[in-house]
Amino acid sequence: MLCDLDGGRHGSVTTGLAPRCVDIHPQPAPAPGPSRALFLDRDGTLIIDRVYLADPAGVELIPGTAGALRRARALGYLLFLFTNQSGIGRGFHTLDDTRRVNARMEELIGLGSPLFEEVCIAPEAPGQPSVYRKPSPRFLVEMLARHRLDPKQCHMVGDSAADIGAAVAAGIHPVAVRTGKVNPDTLTEVAQHRVPVFATFAAFVATLG
Repeated sequence: MLCDLDGGRHGSVTTGLAPRCVDIHPQPAPAPGPSRALFLDRDGTLIIDRVYLADPAGVELIPGTAGALRRARALGYLLFLFTNQSGIGRGFHTLDDTRRVNARMEELIGLGSPLFEEVCIAPEAPGQPSVYRKPSPRFLVEMLARHRLDPKQCHMVGDSAADIGAAVAAGIHPVAVRTGKVNPDTLTEVAQHRVPVFATFAAFVATLG
């Protein structure tokens, strides 16, 4: 595990690049505040899934994303980004490439930076030793504890079985969207866990109160 403290509102990007934790600038535990949060997949949920996206010029927001994030934040939800980036482990692009893509996404969203409380980039490729790669719930569990979140008021929104698996394992609500490359109706996890399916992330946020 590598905790690289240069992203997110609390200054941390958590990745699975090495089996150790480097705490460059230790942060105090956040003060009590909102107890609910949205954990968000990136590709196919917030932006169009380009597959192994390394060039910030390729970032395209899924329609409604910016407004949905604005509304969620206004409702008191903390926002977390949780993304598998196996292209790093496969050698197709670098962690810095992923950071630049994330920065461009935040620029297009237009809600200021950092937008997310914390960011988890899981770089492991399938078959490599995995620490944070979804469906591992480790990042979710750590954030629930660190930010004193109520699992009953937290959701993991994504387009894959891995997103659902991580949410279920962490004891938070899974939400599936239809904006990725996989039809959620074909996922056995959707039926097994009675996962609500929405056309877009924005359609889900519209149901929040």
